[in-house]
Amino acid sequence: MADRPVRWGILATGGIAASFTADLVDLPDAEVVAVASRSAESAKAFAERFGIARAYGEWGALAEDTDVDVVYVATPHSAHRAAAGMCLEAGRNVLCEKAFALNAQEAGELVALARERGSFLMEAMWMYCNPLVRRLADMVRDGVIGEVRTVQADFGLAGPFPPAHRLRDPAQGGGALLDLGVYPVSFAHLLLGEPSDVTARAVLSEEGVDLQTGALLSWESGALASVHCSVIGGTATSASVTGSQGRIDIPYGFFFPDHFVLHRDGRDPETFRAEPSAGPRNSLKHEAREVMRALRAGETESPLVPLEGTLAVMRTLDAIRDRVGVRYPGEDDRRGERLGAQGDQPEENEPVATPA
Repeated sequence: MADRPVRWGILATGGIAASFTADLVDLPDAEVVAVASRSAESAKAFAERFGIARAYGEWGALAEDTDVDVVYVATPHSAHRAAAGMCLEAGRNVLCEKAFALNAQEAGELVALARERGSFLMEAMWMYCNPLVRRLADMVRDGVIGEVRTVQADFGLAGPFPPAHRLRDPAQGGGALLDLGVYPVSFAHLLLGEPSDVTARAVLSEEGVDLQTGALLSWESGALASVHCSVIGGTATSASVTGSQGRIDIPYGFFFPDHFVLHRDGRDPETFRAEPSAGPRNSLKHEAREVMRALRAGETESPLVPLEGTLAVMRTLDAIRDRVGVRYPGEDDRRGERLGAQGDQPEENEPVATPA
């Protein structure tokens, strides 16, 4: 692999898969060699669009393709356990979209399976791979704003989304939290780790998914994080972190920023901007590069998106859902099972969580 491009397979052909593949084909050290969909016609059309050699009309054929170094799983999160599990069982490395799974139980099963097989596994939390977000996190860890006191982050879309949309469908893990709320929660985790306590409130739809959710996360240090997500109101999609000696504000699109502003008492505000070489602010290339770096280094997980951190985020999302009363159909029945069949799992995942 050191002397050739990393060979990618794409599992699912929805909007986020197209966005990721478009960025992949621009990387000289990446090659997209196969795509799979439950629809042979969809797979073929996707392959023709991006110049991919092999198109499979079933997930299992991609999982068994030994020419594939790593599979990008782009289904809705309700199908991640089945799709990623199938690939890991077959010995493939996996980059899996977020939210990483439907719940912490499923996430833990995937992590255990990857470790058992010695395969690479990473959540596609592209925010953690963004160079400017990494710089912000380093500054916070280095004490530039002192001890962290509060974190605020929100992500809301105006909608409205019709009842048939996947964001309103309990069978697809619908609702604001897993699709949008994963970003504010992950941002708080990046800076403070796993909270010691969670409180939350939500407005639920007739279908039983959360239309908007607010949560207060707390840590034993005394730090607090206020996070909010919505599919019925377009929010500022901003974030801030306040410390004992200053504050950092990130404007619209906090999880793929082009700049942030550092405020410290007695000093003029300082603006930190993304390097032009980083490319478009919505680029997914950073996470692709991190996957390929790790694979070439023989690593089974990324230090930028560690699996224990992914599991901690899933536990927090579970706690929030528990507080607001959201549970998905058959969720308890699936816990503890080793799902690997294609079955009736949904496949298409539109990138509603990526502002332009």
